Amino acid sequence: MTIVLALLLCALTPALVHAAPTGREIMERVDARDDGDRQTQDMEMTLIDKRGNQRVRTIRLWSRDDGENEHGILFYLSPADVKDTGLLTYDYDDPDRDDDQWLYLPALKKTKRIASTDKSGSFMGSDFSYADMTERDLDRYTYRLMKEDEVGGVKVWQVEAIPNEKEMDETGYTKSVVFVRQDNDFVIRGVHWLKKGNRLKYLDVKKLEQIDGIWVATETHMTTKAGKATLHKTVIRTRNVRFDQEMDPDDFTLRKLEAGL
Repeated sequence: MTIVLALLLCALTPALVHAAPTGREIMERVDARDDGDRQTQDMEMTLIDKRGNQRVRTIRLWSRDDGENEHGILFYLSPADVKDTGLLTYDYDDPDRDDDQWLYLPALKKTKRIASTDKSGSFMGSDFSYADMTERDLDRYTYRLMKEDEVGGVKVWQVEAIPNEKEMDETGYTKSVVFVRQDNDFVIRGVHWLKKGNRLKYLDVKKLEQIDGIWVATETHMTTKAGKATLHKTVIRTRNVRFDQEMDPDDFTLRKLEAGL
């Protein structure tokens, strides 16, 4: 009787075990996660150099879904030397279409379109690039589930992402490894290998909160390292996050970018 029972259990075990999702399936869940619409937020960006010196900047951001695409605009509120500097982003869902970005520099009264070849560059002296300010197109990557793990006591999937050549040239990353929470499909940690300089960038979501039912990273760190040495660090703290705000499509135009707040 014991042998028969053991054989039955062995036969049933494969049916009872749920197969782990593939790396691509996990990132599709990340992409499909509800991140809200018609959003406004204030951000405090702290830039920390390798000696520990800090510069603090404040920013206000608006974002709006336009069908499958997303439009975003932000302006610096302080300090005075960057006040009214603005960034307008058109994030397209079509993987064959490059996202559009324009930077407005009030001191020069000039708007600069960010070329694809420049998107790997630092955004306003931070550890975030212009490419980091847009969503990733899934079809430009090959994903592999590396393993299941835990971060801060929460179960995560560890996923490797290898970009195609076009994406590599645009982002400046040759490879990324991201940690996705299994309970809410949020990327809470990541490591990015830079194409130039033999450096790594480390993303770490320190605080994650639910606001109106939407998961929002309210404190995020991005650190650039060469080996074990920290070269620079950026801390973004987000507050006053609101969804479903009244917004006019005309607020996401070059005219609005150059007019400012």
